[in-house]
Amino acid sequence: MTQPLGPVMLDIEGTQLSDDERHLLARPEVGGVILFKRNTHDAKQVRSLTRAIREIRPDVLLAIDQEGGRVQRLRDGVTRLPAMATLAAGYGETPEAVRVLAHEAGWLLGMEMAACGFDITFAPVLDVDDQRSPAIGDRSFSADPDVVATLGGAFIDGLHEAGMIAVGKHFPGHGGVNLDSHHALPEDTRSLATLRAHDLIPFKTLAGKLDAVMPAHVVYTAFDARPAGFSPSWLGMLREELMFKGVVFSDDLSMAGAHVAGPPSTRAQAAWTAGCDMVLVCNDRAAALEVLDAAVGHASKRLGKLRYGRARPELETLPALARWRRAHARLESLSETLAD
Repeated sequence: MTQPLGPVMLDIEGTQLSDDERHLLARPEVGGVILFKRNTHDAKQVRSLTRAIREIRPDVLLAIDQEGGRVQRLRDGVTRLPAMATLAAGYGETPEAVRVLAHEAGWLLGMEMAACGFDITFAPVLDVDDQRSPAIGDRSFSADPDVVATLGGAFIDGLHEAGMIAVGKHFPGHGGVNLDSHHALPEDTRSLATLRAHDLIPFKTLAGKLDAVMPAHVVYTAFDARPAGFSPSWLGMLREELMFKGVVFSDDLSMAGAHVAGPPSTRAQAAWTAGCDMVLVCNDRAAALEVLDAAVGHASKRLGKLRYGRARPELETLPALARWRRAHARLESLSETLAD
């Protein structure tokens, strides 16, 4: 029977747990931990860290943003993946070869992150790149929503083959705004009909494959005055029209785009009320503590379905797999130089 999990995912400070963090992770309201670049030295160290977290909370969900390109928190001891736009660049000439490569990228990423101890990598990005959004850009597979859906679906299939959870982001699409929701609250003024015919296509196509979805901190003024992650209308559409049955994660409630909802506990309550199952509160410990206090008594059985459900591969044995060696060589050859 699936056990409920607390509805808050938070971060930690360094490459090892502090005593204060050990006490914090024991709180039942903590259902997840996300690691950032500052928490990673190399893959073996990350594996030790995830094991240390599980010694305290065997049930907790462990997550990382590991997409490829500029969003790859762990870089040493794992494959350096190209940005998804780089991976997709040859789709017009050799669509089947690129689709297979996207599948292999998802599989390889899933195997490596599972070996490091993660349940979730927050990928794939299903935003359509309209060459407007500084937050998206080459993180997107394409400017064509059908290509995003095709390659995003292949990537998800690869993740699933490795046993890894697939999280589509940023519903209903962050690619049509010219502000970054990390630093401001973007407003997308396009009509709902335009969004349905463009940005929503990957999410509609892949709703049945996705294990989880992360909504955008963007206001779509033609549909709701609230950002999507605080909007019962948008999350209701996701559930009722797109027939999505999985988990909804908020984007980080510490981002500037979330501040419109009020102080941290109010943001969290608004996200839960709208339909989010778990909220992320990162890089602000005071805010995380406030949200944990607001979460007392809250839990979700749906979250428990996201745990990695098979025997984990070992980091040391991955290079012995001919498939891993082929995918690793191909993907690293495509990778752009990743700046710190």
